[in-house]
Amino acid sequence: MVREVVNKVMEGFYFEVEASGRHIHLDRPTIDALFGKGYQLTKAKDLSQPGQFACKERVTIVGPKGELKNVVILGPERKKSQVEVSLTDARALGVQVPVRESGDIKGTPGITLVSGDQRVELTEGCIAAKRHVHMSPSDAKRFQVEDKEIVQVKVMGDRPLIFDDVVIRVHPNYRTYMHIDIDEANACGHKKGTLGQIIKRSI
Repeated sequence: MVREVVNKVMEGFYFEVEASGRHIHLDRPTIDALFGKGYQLTKAKDLSQPGQFACKERVTIVGPKGELKNVVILGPERKKSQVEVSLTDARALGVQVPVRESGDIKGTPGITLVSGDQRVELTEGCIAAKRHVHMSPSDAKRFQVEDKEIVQVKVMGDRPLIFDDVVIRVHPNYRTYMHIDIDEANACGHKKGTLGQIIKRSI
């Protein structure tokens, strides 16, 4: 009984925070170029957001100064290819990437993707993902936030931090999770099961 009460309290105020490592979203032309015409990505495991999954296929990201090997591809395929790295990754690659919401890739740097003997030069699409909270409409109502609203989130990791400039993303297909990258995860001492709490901005 006590555990059930605690769970209900936690559900009312907190949500899980997930650390998102470097990864790639691919469009159909890029999949064809890297793996062959009509190739279908192979699901390895489902992710927290419905319909999204990690693939068995891996690629190498190559920049002017370095490369990152064995980078996971996330499915399903998208309309535009997008490479998401941390700012630390970007320095290792030798590229200056902007912090952007997923899908906002206009004017972003290009990067090279390699799979075996195949290489694809992306003309744009390399970003550091803006920290965000995926949220269902019902949870958005419960947390009293709106789509695209900017909030602060207190993350209760081993080194608790309050993250500013967190965007709320509301959609009927979303499940409520916060996503931060590896740099941010290391900063707050993230581990599986870490919880976050929204703090409304005062200014």
